[in-house]
Amino acid sequence: MYIIREVLNCKPGKVRPLIDRFRTLSAALEKTGRPPLRLLTDVSGEQFWTLIAEVSVPAVDDFFSVEESLMADESVRSAMAGYHELVERGRREVYRVVS
Repeated sequence: MYIIREVLNCKPGKVRPLIDRFRTLSAALEKTGRPPLRLLTDVSGEQFWTLIAEVSVPAVDDFFSVEESLMADESVRSAMAGYHELVERGRREVYRVVS
């Protein structure tokens, strides 16, 4: 089992619009029978305005195949269009669950 996190540092005041986009993505994920994204925002931290989108998958390749199929959906592409304008920087973290 793997946990994959998209850690996105937003521009000031842009977390809420990004959350809305990721909620649409999460709903599309649920329609495929998969668990929704877990969305986390910072309360305090090194970088304010951070959004983390977290998902658990049995294999890393599953993440990429699901991502590809979701982005083929026009409603998902439309919802996620322009999200880069809300983000200053980001990274992907991949963890293997060991216990």
